[in-house]
Amino acid sequence: MSTEEQPTTESAPAGNAPRSLAEALRARDDASLSALLRARPDLITPVPTDLTQLATRAGTRASVVRALERLDRFALQTAEALAVAPEPAAYGDLLGLMAGDDRDPVTAGALPRALGTLREQALVWGGDDRLRLVRTARELLAPSAQHPSPTGLGPTVAEATAGMSPGRIQEIVTAAGLATTHDSVSAVAALTELFTDRGRMSALLDEVPADSLEVLSRLVWGPPYGQVTADPAPRLRLLLDRGLLLPTAPGTVVLPREVALHLRAGRAHRETRPLPPAVEAAATHRPSMVDATAAGQAYTALATVEELLKDWDEGGPAVLRAGGLSVRDLKRTAVALDVPEPVAAFWVELAYAAGLLASDGDPDERYAATPAYDEWLELPAAERWARLATAWLAATRTAGLVGGRDAKDRTLSALGPGLDRSAAPEVRQRVLALLGTLPEGASPDAGSLLARLQWERPLRGARPAADDDLRTRLARWTLSEAESLGVTGRGALSSHGRALLGLPAADSGDGGDAGHSEDGEPSGPGDRLPVHRRRPAGAGVPAVRTAAERAADAELAARLLAPLLPEPLDHVLLQADLTAVAPGPLRRPLADMLGVLADVESKGGATVYRFTPGSVRRALDAGRAASDLHAFLAEHSRTPVPQPLAYLIDDVARRHGHLRIGAASAYVRCDDDALLNEILADKRSAGLRLRRLAPTVLAAQADPAALLEGLRAMGFAPAAESAEGDVLITRAHARRTPPRSAPEPVPEGPPVPDATLLGAAIRAVRAGDLASTAPRRTPADADPGAAGELPRTSAAETLATMQAAVLTGESLWIGYVNAEGAASQRVIAPVRVEGGFVTAYDHTADEVRTYPLHRVTGVAELADERP
Repeated sequence: MSTEEQPTTESAPAGNAPRSLAEALRARDDASLSALLRARPDLITPVPTDLTQLATRAGTRASVVRALERLDRFALQTAEALAVAPEPAAYGDLLGLMAGDDRDPVTAGALPRALGTLREQALVWGGDDRLRLVRTARELLAPSAQHPSPTGLGPTVAEATAGMSPGRIQEIVTAAGLATTHDSVSAVAALTELFTDRGRMSALLDEVPADSLEVLSRLVWGPPYGQVTADPAPRLRLLLDRGLLLPTAPGTVVLPREVALHLRAGRAHRETRPLPPAVEAAATHRPSMVDATAAGQAYTALATVEELLKDWDEGGPAVLRAGGLSVRDLKRTAVALDVPEPVAAFWVELAYAAGLLASDGDPDERYAATPAYDEWLELPAAERWARLATAWLAATRTAGLVGGRDAKDRTLSALGPGLDRSAAPEVRQRVLALLGTLPEGASPDAGSLLARLQWERPLRGARPAADDDLRTRLARWTLSEAESLGVTGRGALSSHGRALLGLPAADSGDGGDAGHSEDGEPSGPGDRLPVHRRRPAGAGVPAVRTAAERAADAELAARLLAPLLPEPLDHVLLQADLTAVAPGPLRRPLADMLGVLADVESKGGATVYRFTPGSVRRALDAGRAASDLHAFLAEHSRTPVPQPLAYLIDDVARRHGHLRIGAASAYVRCDDDALLNEILADKRSAGLRLRRLAPTVLAAQADPAALLEGLRAMGFAPAAESAEGDVLITRAHARRTPPRSAPEPVPEGPPVPDATLLGAAIRAVRAGDLASTAPRRTPADADPGAAGELPRTSAAETLATMQAAVLTGESLWIGYVNAEGAASQRVIAPVRVEGGFVTAYDHTADEVRTYPLHRVTGVAELADERP
């Protein structure tokens, strides 16, 4: 075996070879156990009592399936090869199945890493001369008629001939040129030996006609099963007679595994993928342009979320009975935001994930902003973006599913149930981390990125269409959402996006292309933002980031983004066509007042506001006087207030409040009876059903709000008044929900344990294993069949043994039943016995504890003084 073919893990001596997975785990050090529990956190949920229980749990179907689904393609192919290899298999046998008879050097070089991964995750155990795949994994991956193997291999000769008559087996052996045997077992063994001997097998196939070999070639890469008639053709009869095809059922034949492997030159897979596909760059831009583009998208994201919640400020859409937004309300929201419906669903879900939006819980339940939204508005723009981006990274709710169907064929609605996908945060993190491996300013080729993701998490068995692969769809949505949110710019990861993920600064590229971008301009050090904190190159995203680390990353991202965002302005440009142009973002008081006084006509880099009679009346209804509006515009305009705008304000103010609306059910009061005559004569007032009560008072059968809107629609400027006759000032009522917390992500299985939990779990498991495996003194009269059971002694014997151990300092093995009735075994060193309790140092728990003697089932001395 060449140097590159050597496995990374040394073979254990034959005398010390583990006989079970539990023994293999027992031989591991703490670092190796920590790696196992970090890769398979379900094994310590809850913490097992000892290593035997840990091994049992590692072999359960649910745990093994979860572990297999998280293997990369080559590690999974290695496990599939072990499933079709003899058990136990030597490393050389596995190498032959993976690298073939020609020992492909790339595959041979990558195999030790893949085998090391399987060993680390306790899917494979044993030395290099006796490799064993855990039984459950073998059952899942081994080929069968009901569940074909991804290798395309069929059953072995021994498995295929299990139900065959001894006479028929002897006929096949004779036709294959072998001597007859006295029993079927030796006959099958001789046939297997023939098929696995490359030289003899080649000689046998040389005698087979070409048309028969063509039949074998069609079955060699799978599926290995074929159909035959009751009277097979001569080319098939020859193959059946020599055992190159074996019958499995009436009309069905199979290509034995040993024959297929010979025809494949020893390979278990048609194509092995030992190395991950490289993520290729589709285009390269100047890093400064990437950051500027991403910052522009970040500003647009903040403006969009603010506009969404401002539109719902007085109470948003109603909540469906089943939860979520109706299709009609989502369409209205999309129109209001001027975006397609899928994009509107993303912004709604993002605000919900960040805790800025929730249902109010009222009987007529509606969506509204939460109190956290007001706190969010007070933050600097960069910190507001960091809050949104952090919530997006961790969210399991997936906006891309909106509009699809669930398992019961029900439509999935925005903010409704059924949108959680536990894999979403992992896919987002991984996609962005792969972007971080490219040079700064490089955008990825989507095909190569998706190929890399599929290699890292392949689907076992037959793969569905790529469009039906959830991880593929999540990756595509991640690229689109990251661009909308400003994490990326022009498809490339921005500097603040890199900081948000905790990634190190990327290189600008290699070779002569490093100094120029696609834009044709040099990209030097001056184009880059400073990176205040760097992690070691190649560190990538840590497996587990603590809350403090994530907060620090978000803070750094906000600091990098802040200089790129435009500063809020305190002025606008008034124009003679009754419009105002805001050349950038406005300070909040100015933006709020202008939003009342004018209507937004267009958005973009500059926002255009238009003044109309209705918008001016809205400002007057909010309690502003005409003089206040003139002063406001004069103060905040860089240009003189145009005369048409001044006339508009004065004209609307002069007519505002001339008519008064009150509740009678409703009435109209005016000192000018001619104006009331004009209203009565107008045919458009017929729906209000007005009648004169006095020369200056009209009564209506409509409510005050409807009467107010009706007269405004007729061109009048009425004002509402209170029961005391005072003008009512109408301001927008900001509706808020009670305090709501952001939705918790739905994790994919147990969370990855941190170092503290891992250390405590390993100590507990080792202590429990020590108690269960400690050698004990066996009394002369003990029942040999009781080995492994809890010790049983009388109360007097228990007390006497405890008291003696206090004097001698010996450790004891006890059986104990807790208050819930759960039995366990422990190794203790008694310190004091009194009052019906024993105080002892518990080696199992690694602490001093007190136990009631009546709960001790029995006690036994250990073979050694210390466990």
